[in-house]
Amino acid sequence: MTDVRDSTAGSAAPGTVGPAAPPSDVGENAFAPAFLSDAPVRVPASRYTSGGFAELEAERLWPKVWQVACSLDHVSAPGDAVECRLGALSAIVVRDYEGALRAFQNVCQHRGNTLCQGVQRGLSELRCPYHRWAWDLQGTLREVPSRRGFGALDTAALGLVPVAVDSWGPIVFVNFDADAPSLASFLEGVPADSEWADLDEFRCVATTSTEVPCNWKVISDGFSETYHVQGIHREMLGSMDDVHAPQRVWGRHSVSYQPYGVASPRLGPEADDAVVWSSFCEVMGTRMGLPQAPAEAPPVPEGMTMRDLIAERIRAFQATAGVDLGRFSTDGILQLAQYNLFPNATLLVWGDMLNLLIGRPGPNPDTAELATYTFARAADRDAARQPPFDLERTTESDFGTVLNADVRVLTSMQRGLHQPGFRELTLSAEECRIINFHRNLEIQLGLRP
Repeated sequence: MTDVRDSTAGSAAPGTVGPAAPPSDVGENAFAPAFLSDAPVRVPASRYTSGGFAELEAERLWPKVWQVACSLDHVSAPGDAVECRLGALSAIVVRDYEGALRAFQNVCQHRGNTLCQGVQRGLSELRCPYHRWAWDLQGTLREVPSRRGFGALDTAALGLVPVAVDSWGPIVFVNFDADAPSLASFLEGVPADSEWADLDEFRCVATTSTEVPCNWKVISDGFSETYHVQGIHREMLGSMDDVHAPQRVWGRHSVSYQPYGVASPRLGPEADDAVVWSSFCEVMGTRMGLPQAPAEAPPVPEGMTMRDLIAERIRAFQATAGVDLGRFSTDGILQLAQYNLFPNATLLVWGDMLNLLIGRPGPNPDTAELATYTFARAADRDAARQPPFDLERTTESDFGTVLNADVRVLTSMQRGLHQPGFRELTLSAEECRIINFHRNLEIQLGLRP
């Protein structure tokens, strides 16, 4: 595969807070970075369907990389614990008695039963429901029923197996590799690039977990390009510029900066303020406290644009909940910074909200889990975190107009990938984040230097 060029983004205007400005050296097609080759990049379709390739991922990818486990809100108090499934792997993330964040492999050291399922509150120990062996919240074995029958037990050797755990912003990550680099080094330039958003102020308010009939990489690909907006999200074209959406690639991770509150150039000059207002209300009017159905466009005050007006309406709506967005520029409210975190997470950062989308492997290459986390900015950044409502795993979820369309295409994508006449994906520079993902996947799996 062809390497990509890293573009350096500028800064928001002085006196305002917002995402990094688009790179100044954007080429004619308004996408950056540009690929060094002008030929399409080919990716074998078998990567999405092959059992052998999935086994290679299970051996060399999932046990070796940092992955999202949960939000800090899920483990906000001592005794809170969350099960995190990563394909065949399973970890317990727990807040111990002293308030420290810990993680362990989710397995009883007696006969191998799973210790924890779902979300637990107020635990004083981790007890296996099968034979009732128990460990304290720091992973030390504390009780073995009928212990005399075992003879001499080495308690120290039977502690829970630690898993690396750390957090960034409101997100908890785990890594099963004891020799893994730190989370800070793994995230590369992403924390600095998103520093303007004060991610620590966000609190998780909802989660979903949905079984989907596709490979986990199909989920990740779908949230790694805006090329598909013209196809399945035409309602968004009136209020999103999907053409001038520069992209930046670090090493493992990447980002796209997508302007909202303006019409796509694909609609031509006749897309006026009324078109922008109607589209924005339909797609995300709830951000302004309005129903999603289109409403009549208000007049734009002198000295403002429709984009400024929409941003001001969002600030006003957040103020009703005690959230002050006055420090955020129009770009800070209406330019989406969409980060793709290798290997399987997409983070959507706005001034007023944060969304996390994760594709996790299922029991075979044709199934996966789509996990979503929704965060809202807290009125007080020092306010205590509260556990969000945790939804059960389901086979179907209603995500709203836009994300529902993304989920529907997952099934048809996986079916197409199995067709004998389709052997390779053909990717363009607009899909540079997908290409970069495959470059890193090849490195992680030992398929390239």
